[in-house]
Amino acid sequence: MAKLKIGIIGCGGIANQKHMPSLSKLSDLCELVAFCDLIEERAVKASKQYGTPDAKVYTDYKELLADASIDIVHVLTPNVAHCPITVDAFAAGKNVMCEKPMAATSADAQKMIDAWKKSGKLFTIGYQNRFRPEVQSLYKSCANGDLGDIYYAKAHAVRRRAVPTWGVFPNKALQGGGPLIDIGTHALDMTLWMMNNYKPVSVTGSVFYKLGTLENGPEGNVFGPWDPKTYEVEDSAFGMIKMEDGSAVYLESAWAINLLESKEASTTLCGTKAGAEIHSGMSFTKDELVYNRAHSGMLTDEKMVGGGAVAYFEGGKGDPGYLEAKQWLEAVSGNGTPLVKPEQAFIVTQILEAIYKSSETGKEILF
Repeated sequence: MAKLKIGIIGCGGIANQKHMPSLSKLSDLCELVAFCDLIEERAVKASKQYGTPDAKVYTDYKELLADASIDIVHVLTPNVAHCPITVDAFAAGKNVMCEKPMAATSADAQKMIDAWKKSGKLFTIGYQNRFRPEVQSLYKSCANGDLGDIYYAKAHAVRRRAVPTWGVFPNKALQGGGPLIDIGTHALDMTLWMMNNYKPVSVTGSVFYKLGTLENGPEGNVFGPWDPKTYEVEDSAFGMIKMEDGSAVYLESAWAINLLESKEASTTLCGTKAGAEIHSGMSFTKDELVYNRAHSGMLTDEKMVGGGAVAYFEGGKGDPGYLEAKQWLEAVSGNGTPLVKPEQAFIVTQILEAIYKSSETGKEILF
């Protein structure tokens, strides 16, 4: 079978950290034949490092989409550009992998869903944390009913001081928000997936702009100081989500907060038979999966320790980014369906937007 031809749109951090290294390990399934970035030098560098000898370089993504030989497009741009590029890619007959979050607004996400359904192509969103071994294990436990009815959960995406100081992360116009839309989206995706619950009825949120613009705010940041004068997004955000079946999810997210424990891409699940927690983030040397339950008259904890690798950085074939790419390419080739479904990612975007709106209006947002 001929190799799938892939075009990369956006050759920045996530392209270099996750997508292109992962795809390069799957040379039996695909080849990278086109690279596009507004900064031509980045596209040229990516082409030389990961592309075929005749790979093409563009600064206009529409020129890339005009190449009929390209089967798949990876949309790896700032958040607000996800929608127009994805919609145009489907119109051009491409399969689309779009980085998380799906879009900066639910209106944009709806446009992407509509274009996808009209195209007949495949579509997925880059929530690679689903492919972590402890996440896969807990998902199977939930699917088997081991936890019983999961009626309360927490989605954790909290860093004590780890504001990204590169790219456009502090730019609200291009990103749409800060930690809520950047890392909160991962934790919420994991939690809703575990619960298999995508029917929110109301959201109440609080969003804070406290530390980002303080002159001493950047002190102690692991990525070095940011510029308070150009910091436009929130530094923390929190939301309570009520579901149709009566269950509830609490989402916490922060790039900078005076809190001791840093949990990121983590979840806490409370069921009628047992509870479970995934511990990941800067406060943990290794990713952990911990079950808690009553057994033979005693309360017990059962801990499972994962590999502890940092997600998608220099990973091997057990790396979540690699597994995400492999599963995606196999789906496009006709072997299975993408693990991350667009309809699920759409609900995540709706909830994130509702948290922002609730905080702005001071009101509960009803679905």
